[in-house]
Amino acid sequence: MNTIRQPLIPITDAGDDRVAEFRDIKERDLVGRQGLFIAEGRVVLRMLARSSHFSAQKILLLENRVAGMAEVLSEFAADIPVMVCNADVMDSIAGFPMHRGVLAVGRAHAAPDFRQAVVNLPEDALVLACNAISNHDNLGSLFRNAAAFSADLVCLDGQCCDPLYRKSIRVSVGAALTVPYVCGGDIGEMIDVLDKSGFDILALSPGGKTSIMDIEPKGRKALLVGTEGEGLPKSLMDRTGSVRIPQSSEFDSLNVATAAAIAMFCLSGRGDRIG
Repeated sequence: MNTIRQPLIPITDAGDDRVAEFRDIKERDLVGRQGLFIAEGRVVLRMLARSSHFSAQKILLLENRVAGMAEVLSEFAADIPVMVCNADVMDSIAGFPMHRGVLAVGRAHAAPDFRQAVVNLPEDALVLACNAISNHDNLGSLFRNAAAFSADLVCLDGQCCDPLYRKSIRVSVGAALTVPYVCGGDIGEMIDVLDKSGFDILALSPGGKTSIMDIEPKGRKALLVGTEGEGLPKSLMDRTGSVRIPQSSEFDSLNVATAAAIAMFCLSGRGDRIG
């Protein structure tokens, strides 16, 4: 049986300064986060505890969730503040009731240099490169799939939305906190770096020239995916190899996260690198 090491701090007033970072968290997803993010739910908190890229600042729990969270709390340092309140107070703090009774404030460590991150990848590395993914559900799903198929790195260009948006983290089931990623900058420059680092760059498109099933999974591979609807710009696909997923001629495309999952499965050697 796990013993909770952290002192439990009772919170009886939603205006208490000690829970200021949790207040109106829906709005804080959009403005004023100052490098902080909100993690919610038991599974995501466990991912946060095990992450080497992020750390927890403080935790807020419903009083009836404390006993069931003992195992997860045992993975956090003993000096992380754990605050406890009833449902009415938590709803007032968060500004809405759909928070699962388990919240944490996290902070990202210093972001890695993109070029150095790519150079240091293994010789059989699998990279997922994303261009202009603006939907938080899709981005969270892409991270979840990248984790499932053991991608070594996710690259997000400057047009992508924030992977630390609360919904992105939740949809990723915490994978946004565990899969290494770099973000910002121009997708063309990212492709240049990947190309010079020995990656075979494959742009995924319904009109791709080659079936993903015919790609030899050996060596460094970078899968390039674009936003829903418009997909990847032709100028990008002209610079890279293009691949497609064989599918019914009566339907034109898959959701970007679903398509990326299928493609990463193929590029992982139909599961050979997964373990």
